Amino acid sequence: MLKMHKQERGVATSPNFSLGGNKISFISLGCPRNLVDSEVMLGILLKAGYEPSQTLEEADHIVINTCGFLKASRDESLQTINDALEQRKEGAKVIVTGCMVQSHKEMITSPVDYFLGSGDVEGILDAVRSGEKGEQVTSAKSYLEAGEVPRTISTPNHYAYLKIAEGCRKQCAYCIIPTIKGRLKSKPAAQVLKEFRVLLNQGAKEVILIAQDLGDWGKDIGFKRTDGLIHLLKELLKVEGDYWLRLMYLYPDEITGELIQLMKEEPRICPYVDMPIQHVNDNMLKSMHRATHRAQIIGTIETMRKQIPDISIRTSLIVGFPGETEEQFLELAQFLEEQRLDNVGVFQFSREPGSHAYGLPEQIAEEVKQDRYDRLMQIQQHVVEQEMRKWVGRVLDVVIEGYHPETRVLMVGRHRGQCPEIDGQVLINDSRGVDAFGKRYRVEITDISGYDLVGRVI
Repeated sequence: MLKMHKQERGVATSPNFSLGGNKISFISLGCPRNLVDSEVMLGILLKAGYEPSQTLEEADHIVINTCGFLKASRDESLQTINDALEQRKEGAKVIVTGCMVQSHKEMITSPVDYFLGSGDVEGILDAVRSGEKGEQVTSAKSYLEAGEVPRTISTPNHYAYLKIAEGCRKQCAYCIIPTIKGRLKSKPAAQVLKEFRVLLNQGAKEVILIAQDLGDWGKDIGFKRTDGLIHLLKELLKVEGDYWLRLMYLYPDEITGELIQLMKEEPRICPYVDMPIQHVNDNMLKSMHRATHRAQIIGTIETMRKQIPDISIRTSLIVGFPGETEEQFLELAQFLEEQRLDNVGVFQFSREPGSHAYGLPEQIAEEVKQDRYDRLMQIQQHVVEQEMRKWVGRVLDVVIEGYHPETRVLMVGRHRGQCPEIDGQVLINDSRGVDAFGKRYRVEITDISGYDLVGRVI
């Protein structure tokens, strides 16, 4: 859960607007795409003269941007709504928006004051100003900025997310994203470029491109395979500057030789991919309606590592999909031991109403899912402990982001192979020479600690 409070950036407010009773608090749940939508809503309200609250209890308006992707996400959203209703001060308004409103509004039985659809982001001002309970939930399932829409970045100044598409054109058997978010909609290249320049001008040194699948960008306007993404990347890279460009959510069937070559040749593209594999057994992949097979997945990994030796690969895997046998699971476990991926998120299959997999036979018992999850995570922990040793003795460019949350003796940072929020960090135990956060420093890696590296500034 991310709570957004007052930013250090200056915010223009109307000199004639009374700030009394106009404090706002945001809680953004789910993926970075949700976060971007929350930042747009925050920007709209700040431009109208509303003031960020330092705490939820002080807020006059509480906006909760929900996630409805999985049952666990919906449970978290419902709990967050109930907590906000209990903690709010008397008379404060609770506004609920996001994916869960669009797809599972009937589950939200708590007495919230206003519902706003996930595609109706720009209606946030109406929602806040409304003097009555109500809703604005149109058929628009997702939101993309267009024109001069205000946005207030909630991440640290040195990095920001840039959403380049919404919706999904794939039909994975376990997933309801196409139902929740609708069909693929690519943001026009000119708009992406405009937002990219704005983020850089605001001080971002790392821009993280996000979509349900980056490789699908442009396929709704005539591009094939990753031709659209490659075109967009080349346009972005024409913008001069010493920045990092990070690619997230890039499916394995979209990683082509041309894209790998571009990543190899362009040092501003981080040697990093978040490539959801889900499984490697061919029968499982077919049942999941995935567009890849085992040999292709392994071939893509091998090619990336050959062309980009320092590449960091993150993936997600599903255990307990309907019909998964012990032998198929062991094939996945062996793959994880052999391929030694840098970061792995393991998920137990969630039986989602509306998905193709919901009605499949041979549903797996919950205790079997848990056992397979535990075994896979144990393998990955062992892999990480061994693989991270390859960095010891290396000198890396590390952006130092601040003090460790538990002690000011340590600082924390990230190298190019680490994405914020989801990957490990670099723990800095000798920070002499650090004069500001959000800057890059040369750091010698001296040790590892769990999923983190340890280093000193040189």
